[in-house]
Amino acid sequence: MSTSVIRSVAVPSLDTERLLLRGPQIDDFAGSSSMWADPNVTQYILERPLTGEECWSRFLRYVGHWAVLGFGYWVMIEKQTGSFVGEAGFADYKREIEPSLRDLPEIGWVLRSHAHGKGFATEAVRAITAWGDVQFKTPTACIIAPANTASFRVAGKCGYREILRTTYHGQPTVMLSRANPKAGH
Repeated sequence: MSTSVIRSVAVPSLDTERLLLRGPQIDDFAGSSSMWADPNVTQYILERPLTGEECWSRFLRYVGHWAVLGFGYWVMIEKQTGSFVGEAGFADYKREIEPSLRDLPEIGWVLRSHAHGKGFATEAVRAITAWGDVQFKTPTACIIAPANTASFRVAGKCGYREILRTTYHGQPTVMLSRANPKAGH
């Protein structure tokens, strides 16, 4: 009989002016589930809001990324209020997309509706990309729905540039990349 070990990873906390980014905790699930059930949040990300069961799977996927890959998504907490603002981080979703994102950490961010338009996403993505520049030896990438102008603004402010337009799950999508200045790419 053989055994496997899933490593215990201490998720690093990242501090910004207004946000604390930390590893997901069970108490964050209510905020996460509420966020992903909101059609204003999911309109450019998914075909529909998520059910509680689907939210739970997504939440566990975030935790699993840290345990298996040593990177993943952080929970964004507004320092002033202590409230759940959203989630952001790097993932390897093994997407079936052409061209492949294989071996490129894929950054993503999602915020509760009440946090839209306040600069939280840009603040979080800047902190996350700074962390990623130290951790990864490669560029990082993201995909954004063509109509998601707010995410394009965040991506542009954080150094992501369009590399091509493609489709994902039959929907148009834009693939962006950001060079890692510490890797000389």
